[in-house]
Amino acid sequence: MKSQRLRITNSKGHGLNAYLELPASQKPNHFAIFAHCFTCSSSLNAVKYISRALSNHGFGVVRFDFTGLGRSEGEFAESHFSANIDDLIAVNDFLTNYYDAPSLMVGHSLGGAAAIVAASKLTNIKAVATIGTPSNITHVKRLFSHKIEEIEEKGDVEVDIGGRPFRIDQSFVTDFDNTDLPVIVKSLRKPLLIMHSPLDTIVGIKNAEDIYQCPSP
Repeated sequence: MKSQRLRITNSKGHGLNAYLELPASQKPNHFAIFAHCFTCSSSLNAVKYISRALSNHGFGVVRFDFTGLGRSEGEFAESHFSANIDDLIAVNDFLTNYYDAPSLMVGHSLGGAAAIVAASKLTNIKAVATIGTPSNITHVKRLFSHKIEEIEEKGDVEVDIGGRPFRIDQSFVTDFDNTDLPVIVKSLRKPLLIMHSPLDTIVGIKNAEDIYQCPSP
């Protein structure tokens, strides 16, 4: 197994910090992209362990930091949900142009929702796997719901998410209302593996049930 550091430019010109995990042979049978959780980064142990486990089974896996997080350029306020999707598409295009088109997307928490939406836009993605993913992305707004009125008054404010300070603005908040995830899941027409801990107190197991029960059109 070998890890290569990459620098991928997104649609806004920001450099995204990324790592390509390769199997020992350095000749992947397939490529995959891993989308980390809200306010996390690609250095989270779970992200590294899962990426490397996939590489042990012949995948080349790119794990990367979304805009404004980890070692990627940009501000966190720019890392709203639709920007996460754009980042995934930028990583997909980079892999397609310089290696081979990826066929799998894996996403943790909100990254799983972004992976579903990105996969719905990319014909080369054949399957999606989610880990602890909310069934509706507006679920995330509860993390800063106490600040929404202040954001409307001031334009942008600093919020505490998971014990860390982040600055967000009105567009960051309203962007979560622009995607109807259940509708996208219904029309995905691609294999979707849903993984969720029954002990998850942040995103409850009911979210997995709701995603699973989204009927096909």
